Amino acid sequence: MSGLTNEDLFRRGQAVMPGGVNSPVRSFRSVGGTPYFVARAEGPYVYDVEGRRYIDYVMSYGPGILGHAPPTVIEAIREAALAGTTYGAPTEGEVLMAEELCARVSGLEMVRLVSSGTEATMSAIRLARGATGRDKIIKFAGNYHGHADGLLAAGGSGVANQGLSGCDGVPAGAVADTVVAPYNVVPEIDESVAVVAVEPVAANMGLVEPAPGFLADLRTACTEAGALLLFDEVITGFRLARGGATEWFGVQPDLWCFGKVIGGGLPVGAYGSSHEVMAHVAPLGGVYQAGTLSGNPLATAAGLATLAALDAAAYTRLTATATRLADGMAAAFADAGVTAVVPRVGPLVGLFFCGEAPTDFDSADAAAANGVYPRFFHGLLERGVALAPGPYEALFPSLAHTDDIIDETIAVVADVAATL
Repeated sequence: MSGLTNEDLFRRGQAVMPGGVNSPVRSFRSVGGTPYFVARAEGPYVYDVEGRRYIDYVMSYGPGILGHAPPTVIEAIREAALAGTTYGAPTEGEVLMAEELCARVSGLEMVRLVSSGTEATMSAIRLARGATGRDKIIKFAGNYHGHADGLLAAGGSGVANQGLSGCDGVPAGAVADTVVAPYNVVPEIDESVAVVAVEPVAANMGLVEPAPGFLADLRTACTEAGALLLFDEVITGFRLARGGATEWFGVQPDLWCFGKVIGGGLPVGAYGSSHEVMAHVAPLGGVYQAGTLSGNPLATAAGLATLAALDAAAYTRLTATATRLADGMAAAFADAGVTAVVPRVGPLVGLFFCGEAPTDFDSADAAAANGVYPRFFHGLLERGVALAPGPYEALFPSLAHTDDIIDETIAVVADVAATL
């Protein structure tokens, strides 16, 4: 034991970092209380600096699909680090990662690696504008595409968790060409629209499934208008299926953005498209984008080791685990007389304290505003189960969450539900 406490670290952090954290949702602002500071993690567990162990369903918001610190990934990082951590020159790992992504996703022919999901979406939007010669973009309320200026309007995830509808410091001109539409409704798309960006499964306003036909109809509307369709798969990429949302839904966009899983827990992002569209990216074309640490050798090593473990059997197991969790939680709420829905899309699980699963941001926002989630969150945390500290996030069960751990979680949920 180090003698450190969560309270002490939070106090010290607040003196030198805004809110004491480096990402807003970690501050516990939307649930109240003091955040736990993680000292280490292993498998399905995180341990705070005071020695408490939590069954973790945050899993770094997606990268921990194998569990925390999987030995094969740690060994890959170790081997890569012994050869050097960054070079500012091309590496074999970058080529291998690009080949792996293109092999998995139907229609994806070229990718550019970057260092975060925000970089990926920001660059993909620039590429879409450069490739089409158009300026306008359409996004959906409650979809979160990172913190680039033009994409923060009506964003989910951390933006919504802070009670914000946009962002101070973003000039009106930055969002003048951003149109926000309701999720699950195909908007009007005309010849001024460069790209329509969508989370194929909305996982930043809780978990909201696309309505039947929504993605296919969006594909048709974009094609007819000559606009590009962008799937933001920073969360769904290689979590829903081996080929991501394109495989899961059978709908192929023009642009993809990836992150989280493909870095194996290290900072990474990627965007990609066809040869024709990617030919607009420098040095081939006039759309400039660069990054000193893009394609970092540690990140590509960790990502390749992670993807190597994600075969058909892994996805079957992930879905079974998520199903056991979602069904068990729903039954626990029903037994306790608590009004709640636990939506599930493949290996992703959501939670809303309302009577019907939300279909858009307005209904998800109404469910988040009723004040039940913070009480439930702290009830679980006190009993050793960690969910995201905000009602707009998904749950991320991993391959390390065994049936016994899921059953233990369900028992804790039942215990807390009885107090609500």
